[in-house]
Amino acid sequence: MKNLAVLGAGDRLSTALIHGIRSSISADCRQLGGDGKALDEPLAVHRPEVVVCLPGVRGGEGGVPDLRRAEADFRSVLEAEPRQVIVVSSAAAYEPSHHHPGRVTEGRPPRKVANPVSVRWLETEQLAEELFSDSGATLTILRPATVAHSGGADFLSRLLSARVALTLPGHDPTLQLLAVEDLARAIAHVIQARCEGIFHVAPAGEISLRRALRLAGVRRVPVPRWMQRLGRWLLRGWALSPAHLDFIRYPWTVSGDKLETELGFVPERSSAEVAARLSSQAVDAEEVARAEGDGFGMDKGYIGAYGKTLFRFLHDAYWRIEHRGLEHVPDEGRGVLVGVHRGFMPWDGVMLLHLVARELERYPRFLIHPALAKPPFLCNYMTKLGGILACQENAGWVLEREGLLGIFPEGIQGAFTPYRRAYEIGKLGRDEYVKIALRHQAPLIPVVTVGSAEIYPILGRVDWRWFKRYTEWPYLPLTPTFPILPVPLPSKWHTRFLEPIHVERDYPPEAADDPPTVRAISQRVRHVMEEAIAEMLRRRSSIFFGSVFEPLAPAGDTSSDPSREPAGDEKQGVA
Repeated sequence: MKNLAVLGAGDRLSTALIHGIRSSISADCRQLGGDGKALDEPLAVHRPEVVVCLPGVRGGEGGVPDLRRAEADFRSVLEAEPRQVIVVSSAAAYEPSHHHPGRVTEGRPPRKVANPVSVRWLETEQLAEELFSDSGATLTILRPATVAHSGGADFLSRLLSARVALTLPGHDPTLQLLAVEDLARAIAHVIQARCEGIFHVAPAGEISLRRALRLAGVRRVPVPRWMQRLGRWLLRGWALSPAHLDFIRYPWTVSGDKLETELGFVPERSSAEVAARLSSQAVDAEEVARAEGDGFGMDKGYIGAYGKTLFRFLHDAYWRIEHRGLEHVPDEGRGVLVGVHRGFMPWDGVMLLHLVARELERYPRFLIHPALAKPPFLCNYMTKLGGILACQENAGWVLEREGLLGIFPEGIQGAFTPYRRAYEIGKLGRDEYVKIALRHQAPLIPVVTVGSAEIYPILGRVDWRWFKRYTEWPYLPLTPTFPILPVPLPSKWHTRFLEPIHVERDYPPEAADDPPTVRAISQRVRHVMEEAIAEMLRRRSSIFFGSVFEPLAPAGDTSSDPSREPAGDEKQGVA
């Protein structure tokens, strides 16, 4: 039986944790230092083998640790000379931001942070590492998602336990809520394995803030951020601190894969189940299941609703999009859609999503620039449509789950291409899209669209420093309608899915590390896209009317052989 001490007692969390640890392993557990007070006697008197430190419980607004108290506790632990020290930090060490990629791993250290809450947690971790580095004790730092529980001191527990919650209009971030007993089980696994390092503790399922509040039975009242900050002294008990407001504005989710891989630990309760337990009334099990997220906030119901209304109108009536080659998109399994993004607004990606979802019932996930996840309402819109921040980890997450990944490799510079060069393909980044396809053994499916550049033809630019800093756009574009009346022009679109380039058949994953191979594949993709665009432009007689697919098609693509009648899905897409 292990002799175990828990610092940070006096809160319901620590009491529940001790009960959970006792249920998981045979241990003599003691609660020490109750109600935010100093230890009544030196920790060394108890000579614990294992010490679990909960610095966020004892003091600090919203459960944020008091560094002076944490240092005093850590020094008391040093004097006791335990064999193992477990510091329970928080996933809040990752600053909420529109640059946060979501589900971050332990291998991605927190970026330079400014949020006071994140700073405090990182300073607590650094203090623990400094003090215990030469102590001989095994140090493990756990970064759990929010342990939401009734009566909790942290800000999310208070928010989810209130009658009314003030939120931010236009922001509905994805959250992770961890059950107390799951954190206790994670601590028990770490004690038994006696492993060191940093581990995230996160449930498999996420939930949006709005759905979490609904399950918890809390009335949501959106109030602008500036108004909450201005009137906080009038809204005591209702409004969050300015630092905590960012945590209900942007995502800060983490991945628990390392703990599962190395220790075999998987939380039993989902985020939705934890939220429902905070409700004073019984919650239907089906409602809990429906509230579960997919990891990044995609909402297929949201996509379906727009698909029957706005997207259908834009696709079929306003832009009258005709398409060919949809049979090249696999009905199942992984694939990388490689496109050319024009018109600076993400409508071409949205229309591709709508088309593939409607015709194939598949939902491609597009890598997006952080600028699309920053403004309110647009942030929600892109997230619910399945947009995920562009990075290698997110791309891998999609493909390893046999999903479709959408990439515009020219990046934001391609979206802001002046109209005089609209149909010239620029630099395809650092050919990262090829490396992604090779590493995850997925075919590349080039997609080209003629007509999307005309919805907002960029005729000029304004280099306004404040605007560029706020929006993270390269400049303020000037078009016939934007920014005076930002209505897209009703140009006629022509979209073509080209034959897949099966890199997974011709190259091993290691080829991603061979620059000549990567460059050759990228040049091949560019060549077929340029040929298709040139042929479509040659056959286009009007920006607003006509078809480019009849009666001939670009050479080299047997799927568009003019000698055969278009297939059913091709006829459907021709206006």
